Amino acid sequence: MNIEHKMSKNGQSGCQKIQTKQLAFSASLLASYYGNIRPFNTEINLIFRNVFTNIGNAYNPDTGLFTAPVRGVYHFEVHICGYGSSSHPTSAVLVKNRQHIFMSYTHLPSGGQKASNGVSLLLEIGDVVYLRMWANSRIFDDHNRHTTFSGHLLFTM
Repeated sequence: MNIEHKMSKNGQSGCQKIQTKQLAFSASLLASYYGNIRPFNTEINLIFRNVFTNIGNAYNPDTGLFTAPVRGVYHFEVHICGYGSSSHPTSAVLVKNRQHIFMSYTHLPSGGQKASNGVSLLLEIGDVVYLRMWANSRIFDDHNRHTTFSGHLLFTM
């Protein structure tokens, strides 16, 4: 998308074109059924298959990876849901290029529970952001779309 900005320099008017990209995605975890992503004894990548929006196609619903197509500041949000368990928390880790950025975590012995988190990150072209379910955790989703992963470009650098 081209955006024209009027600029004045020493009292003179002119136009400058700046190239920007529109990038945004939002997806829920499960596309067609409901239930828990069961506990595994290791971390697993979460793949958010029910895509609501994928402007710019930077999110891949087959792999769960968001790959930055332009250098800029991006904002990501995570909302996860689970049902209480004395032995299995509900948790997910946001990862940038294999680096742990933040965790959303809750652990109650019973009842429904939700955890959320968000961050703004400077990404270079080709940087990858994704979610991993923490080992021995479980996450729930259904037709109400309780568990979501979203991100968008705030501005290019």
